[in-house]
Amino acid sequence: MEIKEFQNLIYRIYFKKDSARGVGNTFQWFTEEVGELARAIRKKERKLMEEEFADCFAWLTSLASINGVDMEDAVLKYKDGCPKCGEMECECEEK
Repeated sequence: MEIKEFQNLIYRIYFKKDSARGVGNTFQWFTEEVGELARAIRKKERKLMEEEFADCFAWLTSLASINGVDMEDAVLKYKDGCPKCGEMECECEEK
């Protein structure tokens, strides 16, 4: 599934509910999902990690939609490599 297709799917399923909830509350739901992903990664449970990665991506995509951001356009930031150093394999110093 393409990014635009996924964003359209999530839009059809959740836009009405998430936009009524508002950006702040939808963002809180997203952060809860990130916490669930962290627990799944810590447990190293493959199936659970896949589910939580999907949930995080869905919530992030919904947040993009209610803010008028096209995720397919947004990810173009990385099409030529690292946005800071410009390399395909990032050579930026760790801080």
